Amino acid sequence: MSSYEALKNSFENVILDPKNKAPLVILKAIRNGIVYGAKIRFPHALVMVFLFRSGTLQQKIKAIFKATRQHATNLAKFAFLYKSSMLALRTSNGGKPAAAHSFLAGLLGGYVVFGQGENAKSNVSQQIVIYLFARVALALASLAVQPPGENTLVGGTYGPHGGIGLLRLSPENTELLKKYSWPAFASLSWAGVMWLFETYPETLQPSLRASMVYIYDNAEKWNGARNFLWHNE
Repeated sequence: MSSYEALKNSFENVILDPKNKAPLVILKAIRNGIVYGAKIRFPHALVMVFLFRSGTLQQKIKAIFKATRQHATNLAKFAFLYKSSMLALRTSNGGKPAAAHSFLAGLLGGYVVFGQGENAKSNVSQQIVIYLFARVALALASLAVQPPGENTLVGGTYGPHGGIGLLRLSPENTELLKKYSWPAFASLSWAGVMWLFETYPETLQPSLRASMVYIYDNAEKWNGARNFLWHNE
């Protein structure tokens, strides 16, 4: 057996040993946060910086890597705190998971990573939190109207327990809500963001504001065929 194969076998023995699973789960969560954060943020930062940022090529490259590093680091920190907290909570509960554990672990991770310090003022972190808030709002809206044990709103693959049925709607009203809730949500979201853009643009995220300036404001500005057909002023 070569030294490479011996090293590989030793490594696999370590990672496949059930005794090592808990710390390895945390380690892999950190790895996944780094990789996912880099994969998501790098192309986005690349496009946004070269479309909307002024400055030298070196400054733009630094901005791209700074945004990518920040996103990857934040997701890795959150993954570490979340998985570590889940392990600690489960251990303190006699090895049994509980529904509240994920909420408490997420609360801690969200506060430490995204809720304080420089990250609280970071555009990247704020965009992540705003995105998550929108997703949570949509999911909770579905659960609020979905009767317990019934899964048609969120899909049968989400488990047998169904929703929580806070609104106590009749089947007919539930169908109406399913039909019109998303169009209403989408319409109001776009109405709100366009009103803010036209009236209070400084309240929007800089990247969102820049993209809307590019699309809407610059649509009214040209002084010839060159900056009408090919690019904005």
